[in-house]
Amino acid sequence: MKDKVQTLDQAVKQHINSGDAVVMGACLEPMIPFAAAHEVIRQKKKDLTLIAPISDMLIDMLIGAGVVSKVTAAWAGNVSAGLGHNYRRSIEKGVPFSVEVEDHSNFSIGLALLAGAMGVPFLPTRSLLGTDILTSNPALEIEDYKNEKLVYVPALHPDVTVLGVQRADREGNAHLWGNIGVAQDAAMASKKVILLAEEIVESSVIESDPNRVLIPGFKVSSVVSCPEFAHPSPIQGYYQRDHEFFHAYHKETKTREGFLAWMDKYVTSVASHEEYKKIVGARRLEALKVKKESLAAPVNYASE
Repeated sequence: MKDKVQTLDQAVKQHINSGDAVVMGACLEPMIPFAAAHEVIRQKKKDLTLIAPISDMLIDMLIGAGVVSKVTAAWAGNVSAGLGHNYRRSIEKGVPFSVEVEDHSNFSIGLALLAGAMGVPFLPTRSLLGTDILTSNPALEIEDYKNEKLVYVPALHPDVTVLGVQRADREGNAHLWGNIGVAQDAAMASKKVILLAEEIVESSVIESDPNRVLIPGFKVSSVVSCPEFAHPSPIQGYYQRDHEFFHAYHKETKTREGFLAWMDKYVTSVASHEEYKKIVGARRLEALKVKKESLAAPVNYASE
């Protein structure tokens, strides 16, 4: 297989186009690919459809930056702080402009991606019966099957899924552990997959534990070596969640002017993820690093 390693700039430029449907935040609160979101903003992509169960403040930030036309999600906001001010401004006031919302529950968006991964047009569920999501999302249909009412959840087929992983080889085979959320289904449902990896390792490291491989390398379009790509969200075994960063964002983005100042400081006046880390501060990032070990038991793959 070919070497798929690219810079973050190259990966976003080549594989994410204006108008694409993009999954970012498939693992819910951890592993959110903030570095990729920043690069999307810097490259001035437009009219994206964002797909995610929960992406913490990533969706809010991209809405405020004006790159989003539609959100297909279960929730948009700033989990520990509460509201997403840009999301609310967009819905209530059309600032910077109104985004379309395709409403889901966490479970139904998982079903939609699983259906896409399976290559079937929909998957059924009972869980949405009696909820207002059936009113807010007209794509969901109630059908009778042998005198039982079921909700048919249409498949999603994203153009690109951006996933974070702990380690990957140069061919796109990768290990992800901790909460994987809907990462595997999103990747298999997508036309392209971009991996942001904390580490690039030899293929022998990945091959040593094949059951931890999230998706086969041939599904991956690009591998990016990008340490601390998920800050301020956490990565299992690498660094903790930067709670204060999320709460500062919440306070500083209450007004449109405050958000634009935040964006200028951390994204639009910054040339790269490496420069972003300098602004955040090496001492702060070092303090977030995981110091303890909680190792899994070894397994034996020998067959004779």
